Amino acid sequence: MSTVREVTYGVLRDLGMTKIFGNPGSSELPFLKDMPPDFQYVLGLHERTAAGMALGYAMARGEAAFVNLHSIASAGNGLSALIDAQLCHAPLVVTTGQQDRRQVMAEPFLVSRAVEVVKPYVKWACEPLRPEDVPAAIARGYHMAMQPPRGPVFISVPMDDWNKPCEPLITRKVTQSVLADPAALDEVVRAIDSSRKLALITGAQIEEDRAGREVVALAERLNADVYAEPIASRWAFPRSHRLYRGGLFPAQKPLADQLAGYDTVVVLGAPVFLYYAYVPGNAIQPGTKLFQITNSPQDASSALAGTSIVGNIAAAAEYIRSRVKPVERAVPARTKPPEPPAEHPMTCSYVFSALNKLLPRDAIISEECPSSKGDLDRYIELDEPGSFYSVRSGILGFAMPAAVGLQLAHPNRRVVCPVGDGSMQYSIQALWSAVQSKAPVIFVVICNGNYSALKGFRDFTKVGKNVPGIDIPGIDAVKIAQGYGMMARAVDRAEDLEPALKCAFASKETCLVSVNVQEGGQKTMGMDQSVNPPNYG
Repeated sequence: MSTVREVTYGVLRDLGMTKIFGNPGSSELPFLKDMPPDFQYVLGLHERTAAGMALGYAMARGEAAFVNLHSIASAGNGLSALIDAQLCHAPLVVTTGQQDRRQVMAEPFLVSRAVEVVKPYVKWACEPLRPEDVPAAIARGYHMAMQPPRGPVFISVPMDDWNKPCEPLITRKVTQSVLADPAALDEVVRAIDSSRKLALITGAQIEEDRAGREVVALAERLNADVYAEPIASRWAFPRSHRLYRGGLFPAQKPLADQLAGYDTVVVLGAPVFLYYAYVPGNAIQPGTKLFQITNSPQDASSALAGTSIVGNIAAAAEYIRSRVKPVERAVPARTKPPEPPAEHPMTCSYVFSALNKLLPRDAIISEECPSSKGDLDRYIELDEPGSFYSVRSGILGFAMPAAVGLQLAHPNRRVVCPVGDGSMQYSIQALWSAVQSKAPVIFVVICNGNYSALKGFRDFTKVGKNVPGIDIPGIDAVKIAQGYGMMARAVDRAEDLEPALKCAFASKETCLVSVNVQEGGQKTMGMDQSVNPPNYG
């Protein structure tokens, strides 16, 4: 008879999860020993990094990724990545070790109660009652992780389970798409046909449901103004498209004011709405018809206004497009941002303008530079699907490991990770994993020596200037990267930026470019900007 371990590897193989992202400990060794040759182990030096790489890999592929973490440390060190996965709808099957069943009752060293800890942040968490239930739990977890809205599941496995006898398990197929109610979509069609001015709001779930083509076709049939959801974690509409009007503000009154000129608003694949700064007001102006089409029952139930419809975004957009009347109207030309001047120190707008000129058409951005998010949004234009990923939870440490996972999933596309010098410290170990995995990510570090986004929020909320812990002097990103075995260089002057970036793109290796920029922040948190407001993280 086979063992639990052997049957589990067979299940993982059948489900396409042959890449294991992990950080091992003593309780994981019985599973990892003699790993089959068709499996690959991707080591993270910290649970946050291991799970974060898996998150990027899963989102890029649209398939569940397998994670193996260590005991209770998985719930502590790795919890922020699980929260990211929950809010990004990233399908992860996370397993973690537990002490030997025969002594758990004695409260031994490294006993774990991780299942109880992570339950609020995962779709399902369990420790199987019997060793022979482990493969079935992993298969069940996979199907749950892949059901929309996708997300992480968590399975704790006692270390002595792996060598116990187990019957073979035949994996089965479970369909995933849930279709929206046609009668509810017909109501949206009637509202659109009677609308005088329509806005479409696009969200990350468009990418989750592979609905980009259908949404663009719908927008073009209606000649509708298209906005990105507040604090967009994915870019779900081509940035250079004639109908694109930028992002929405993450606060109630400013957002409602942005949409005040529209009598009908249709939200596709996003919450209604994601807020950060508290500015009281209505979710939408009175008299405006608001519809939300989402793959998430949670987002539907938490919306503050409008009619919510749960279902697959691609199918719903195509249903509406095939039934609405086409709209002809003159569309004003998009205004491009001005060319930033070359100053010393450089502005973030200059950095992203220069980067945009050099990006390959199919480049992928994994971003975590909160104070310069507005400049990135204004100057970076990428139109290919799966081109942009950003932190959805607000927890720092997302972008660097996600960039490594994205690069592993897309070896033929170049991943660029713009990251603040403060943000990078939260998952700095990802640099080592990038080098060891030969993932040629380009890390562009925005160095200003402080938490500029925090300074901006301090000023916006008028809490006063006397706040400690905002300055972070003395960090040398280049030396840190070199210590992990990475090519790295610092850029201080504008005339050196383009040559440094060209060198990075020409290289086939992982590299880091640290750019010194002006100290600053979003002094008004972007509320006075009419297009592409910054992230509020």
